[in-house]
Amino acid sequence: MTKAEIVAEISKQTGIEREKALNVLESFMLIVKDQTSGGEDVFLRGFGTFTTKTRAAKVGRIIKENKSVVVPAHKIPYFKPCAEYKQMF
Repeated sequence: MTKAEIVAEISKQTGIEREKALNVLESFMLIVKDQTSGGEDVFLRGFGTFTTKTRAAKVGRIIKENKSVVVPAHKIPYFKPCAEYKQMF
């Protein structure tokens, strides 16, 4: 499902205009990005948690050049679904 399809579905289910639904969805995504990049978690009860994880430093390989390189520790975005959501699968 694409963002446009989500906006269309929100518009259909709520009766609000597509532009307003798009603005709400864009604002939601921006808030989640800002909060998680700032180190804060975003909890949505009944859905899940948007958070960050820290990946440890590791040794990687550049196969074409037959070299080893160190990939430094870094953070990645992560979504952890709630228990009810997991049970749907």
